[in-house]
Amino acid sequence: MAKQLIGIVTANKGQKTITVNVRTRKTHPLYRKQYTVSKKFLAHDEKEEAQPGDIVAISETRPISARKHHKLERILEKPKLRADSLAVTKTDEPEKPVSKKKTVEETPKGEEPSTFRQDAGKVDVNNKTKGAGA
Repeated sequence: MAKQLIGIVTANKGQKTITVNVRTRKTHPLYRKQYTVSKKFLAHDEKEEAQPGDIVAISETRPISARKHHKLERILEKPKLRADSLAVTKTDEPEKPVSKKKTVEETPKGEEPSTFRQDAGKVDVNNKTKGAGA
């Protein structure tokens, strides 16, 4: 009998192909600490019915392509909310007017633009620039 794995679909970009992330818990042989190992498998989805976020069961099969050695058996659970259903739709709200800042060309002669610090290049008596720290 073929080995069955249970995982979460992470992508369905390819034609009739899904990427399934399978997480397993292992115990370190020396330290006896449990840790999680995740592995991605490519699986064949003939009907293209699995979507990202679905929990699916895949089983081993003959090699279908260079990296695809599993096929989709069944979808165990679909998520209650999908990422694509949560996408924000654009509403017909009027745009707020953007405040116009003065640029160098628009400033009258003799005035410095407000975006520059007035004391940036001045030198004090001790031959140190202002704001450079102690």
